[in-house]
Amino acid sequence: MGLSINQNIAAVNSYRNLSNTQNDLSKSLEKLSSGFRINRAADDAAGLAISEGLRSQVGGLKVAVRNAQDGISVVQTAEGALTETHAILQRMRDLSVQGASTGGLSEDAKGNIQSEMSQLKDELTRIADTTQFNGAKLLDGSYDGKFQVGANVGESISVKVGTAMSASGLGVAGVDVTQDAVGSAAAASVTAVGGTTPVAGSVTIAGNAALSETFDNLSGTVTYGGKSIDLSTVKFEAGSSAASRLADLNTAVQAKLGTGVAAAAVGTTGISFTGTAPAADANTEAVAAAQVTFTQATGADDAIKKIDAAIKTVSTTRADLGAVQNRFDHTIKNLNVAVENLSASESRIRDTDMASEMVSFTRAQILSQAGTSMLAQANQIPQGVLSLLR
Repeated sequence: MGLSINQNIAAVNSYRNLSNTQNDLSKSLEKLSSGFRINRAADDAAGLAISEGLRSQVGGLKVAVRNAQDGISVVQTAEGALTETHAILQRMRDLSVQGASTGGLSEDAKGNIQSEMSQLKDELTRIADTTQFNGAKLLDGSYDGKFQVGANVGESISVKVGTAMSASGLGVAGVDVTQDAVGSAAAASVTAVGGTTPVAGSVTIAGNAALSETFDNLSGTVTYGGKSIDLSTVKFEAGSSAASRLADLNTAVQAKLGTGVAAAAVGTTGISFTGTAPAADANTEAVAAAQVTFTQATGADDAIKKIDAAIKTVSTTRADLGAVQNRFDHTIKNLNVAVENLSASESRIRDTDMASEMVSFTRAQILSQAGTSMLAQANQIPQGVLSLLR
């Protein structure tokens, strides 16, 4: 190679290699200092896209874990309150059994039992009205919460308490152990065979308060066509209108007794049950079957039945809440496993292998030092031309 001073090819070559080395060194320093293999899209465009997708999943799953933990808190709050609701109902049942033993109780004693019953009913309603989670009432029958337990749309668990846990919602608002019988009944007879055209058999339950309270306090047994229904088993939605309750009552009665009997409101306080009139030539058995009868229940007996039904309702609700809590527990465990595995996948794509990168950094550092030294040597080559000019 001839000697020239305008183009120092050796120096240009050394500079090019040194520039490449410095670029590699800069990238290694960036990766080692940040801990990321991918710091910009140019480092690995496809890897960056995959990594960001995994980050979205991991972030969403971590929030979902917190949401599921909130769900457990809601369930525990509601179920904890229902623990005391159960205890109150059990005490009310004990009092009802005591009140049913009329042979050993005076009227004053029954009144004392009822005084405690009234306080317990008020406490049932207070618990239902005041049990809240972050401002949302849990036991008034309106709670229907949805908890997002996944990173994607539609991955949710619902928690619902559809029955009001108040005294009215549980059907025990009207229990009164001091009553000898709840309501009164007057039966219209069916005309016997050989008489005039038979009329429909009917029975009327007369309440002593508003019609809505008569519905709340329904007890006793209605019989028609050889079948019977215990009225205390009929449930009405808390706060529903009289018309709505009448429709619910007819549905329940006809499901048990058939469509030959129907319930209707009588004035503003009473309820009647009327059967279909038998044919004019009906025999004695047909006439008897068409008769509607009503057997009254004492206040204490009625209380025991209604409280048993309320205890069953609370038990079912608590069982449902317990099942949902267990589901939340398993959901959280599954989410944590998913977070762990997806984080590992994202790390393999995006994080720096520090040991491997340190090897590259050391190589680039040595080459940088060598390249700098060689560039200095290459810059000295044109100096040889001066010896020719002396």
